[in-house]
Amino acid sequence: MAIAEQVILRTLGVQPYLPTLEKMQAFNAARDENTVDEIWLLEHEPVFTQGQAGKEEHVLATGDIPLVQVDRGGQVTYHGPGQAVVYLMVNLRRRKLGVRHMVARMEQAVVAMLAEYGVEAYAKPDAPGVYVNDAKIASLGLRVRRGCSFHGLAVNIDMDMEPFLRINPCGYAGMAMTQLSSLVEDLDSAAAMRCLVDKMIEQIGYAEVSEHQALS
Repeated sequence: MAIAEQVILRTLGVQPYLPTLEKMQAFNAARDENTVDEIWLLEHEPVFTQGQAGKEEHVLATGDIPLVQVDRGGQVTYHGPGQAVVYLMVNLRRRKLGVRHMVARMEQAVVAMLAEYGVEAYAKPDAPGVYVNDAKIASLGLRVRRGCSFHGLAVNIDMDMEPFLRINPCGYAGMAMTQLSSLVEDLDSAAAMRCLVDKMIEQIGYAEVSEHQALS
């Protein structure tokens, strides 16, 4: 099967942010036209991340949670256990996907996953991400280098939401945040995370998925 039709899915559990970022950057820097795309599904230890255009005034009081400057788009956000993080190392040129098309598919994957749980969600053209009743449930931050994407999306599944009060999420003061466990009773978080990544694979259109439990 053609390389463009294949993807490696790595399910990594809870990971520290900086070492994972470094491995993602190294993967992107080393890849060539014969490198199979990869999707990483994981959760992070508590961390705030600030995008390249991030403004200091959106960071209110980080307290005991570290703040990391990163090479993605967007403003400040929070990652922590119970949030599904999906990193997308995709050769966009090979798959004939523009950046806007990729962002739209990321949003559509989240909307489709939430629909499986009976939750109606939507994207906003002026504020990237996915929303439920005007509250944000998913954040997006993508970087593209040499036609290949990295970073990705984060969906609030069943987590401690308090740290979002320490920032202006994604640069919006007072933005309401929500999570799937507040909308669905007796949620199986692992199943929801797997559903999310399955919808993402479907949106990108891979035909063959190889699953791994660790980084190479």
